[in-house]
Amino acid sequence: MRGTKKWVALSGIALVALTINPSAFGQSKNSADPDSTSQGDVSVTIYNNDQALVQDIRQLAIDQGRSRIEFPDVSARIRPETLSFNAADAGIIEQNFDFDLLTPGKLMEKAIGQTITLVRTNPATGAESRERATVLSTAGGVVVKIGDRIEVLRDDGLPVRAIFDRVPPNLRARPTLSVTVQSAKAGTRPASIRYLTPGLGWSADYVALFDEGKGVVDMQGWITLTNNTGTTFHNADTLLVAGSPGQGSGRRSPQRGTLVRPGTESANREQVGDFYLYPIAARTTIANAQTKQVSFLDVQGVAARRVYSRRVDWLQNDAGPQPVASSLSFNTSRAAGLGDALPAGTVRFYQRDSKGTPQFIGESTIDHTPVGSELMLRTGDAFDIYLQAEVEKREKITGAEWEKSSRYRIIRDGEVVEQVEAERPVTYYRTTMRYTITNAKPDGVDVDLVQAGLDRGWWSHDTRITSEDLPGKQLNLDTRKWIVAVPANGSREFRVTYEARY
Repeated sequence: MRGTKKWVALSGIALVALTINPSAFGQSKNSADPDSTSQGDVSVTIYNNDQALVQDIRQLAIDQGRSRIEFPDVSARIRPETLSFNAADAGIIEQNFDFDLLTPGKLMEKAIGQTITLVRTNPATGAESRERATVLSTAGGVVVKIGDRIEVLRDDGLPVRAIFDRVPPNLRARPTLSVTVQSAKAGTRPASIRYLTPGLGWSADYVALFDEGKGVVDMQGWITLTNNTGTTFHNADTLLVAGSPGQGSGRRSPQRGTLVRPGTESANREQVGDFYLYPIAARTTIANAQTKQVSFLDVQGVAARRVYSRRVDWLQNDAGPQPVASSLSFNTSRAAGLGDALPAGTVRFYQRDSKGTPQFIGESTIDHTPVGSELMLRTGDAFDIYLQAEVEKREKITGAEWEKSSRYRIIRDGEVVEQVEAERPVTYYRTTMRYTITNAKPDGVDVDLVQAGLDRGWWSHDTRITSEDLPGKQLNLDTRKWIVAVPANGSREFRVTYEARY
């Protein structure tokens, strides 16, 4: 069979034509066809931690007694120690993984000490000259011995063809696993291998179209598969396993989503242990060095709303107005219209403009989210809504004034049962915070104002709210929230007075 020529650049050689005979490998049905494969019935299970389980069942002719079987087209990053082999009436004795793939550089390295043919072309006449050369070294360039002289092949712009007499036996056109087996009988039968490999990964990406007028979001979920194993997996039955937190990635880091309340509903999905399974409906080819997307979620009319919010630290004194956060809030429950466990990934939100064209409005990342969870996904900062927090007044107060705001007394059987002597005097403060919110929108908005830092540790769990312009909700010891209505094209000042030991 005539060999095939491939022109490639090598260090030290301007241009090299390699002559390769496909019959020298005997590894695949057609080595010249990139879509050919020796794989059989392939199943791939991909996890979130850069780990995948590959199961490959092939019909092989196995000789009786001891013989060697080759499995080309396995992952180039296979973990050989995880290999499991199974065939009827046959047992594995030894295994080898040939990870040196056929490349021009490797071919020249393996030719050290051997003789090759160099064919030079005269650029003026087109005449070819041939010389036999022994390859001495490839470190930093190709050094050869031609007759009695030593020559370094330089990149001088003159085409050179290197013709190799044979292909080294340990170089493979495709990653190959070989096993030595002992078989009780001869014949063709299914033989399966199972192994773990890094290089296969997946993440979830969501496309959400928000309709603010209707208060709903339509959401599509895409599984993004990546393959950096050095091998294409053909027509594979693919299963994805979700169970560990993920991070968004990209040139700009997306906003981090907030899990307001984890859900308590069970998803209608198969689980293995604590992991949810996401099978790809149809078999798919996962090509090497490829990113592929497959749909796994498509729901419409999920109840959603826009939320404007700002979190203020204790005694925060803004130098100027700060934009509030713009977020979208929705629930993943069945009643809200979604009803599925969401694997970790990035949610990208769109909203239609006046012409009906969807426009990108922001993105946020989520961790693995159970059904029934309430999510608050920040998409960015509001353009028209600002809030400035200021310490309007801060003064020391006496212990007697502090006691006036005490809300309760603890009496045990009508008498004092414990007395603590103060080792140092305690200072009390009364602080009035002013929050100024402006709104340039033609419609009124509600802003979620959260004051944090109310709990300073074991020595001061008793911050008191003595005055507030409207009732708030105590979220926990450290934070309190108010929902402040701000008129259209207007502003509002909002005041709260605190008494504390700090």
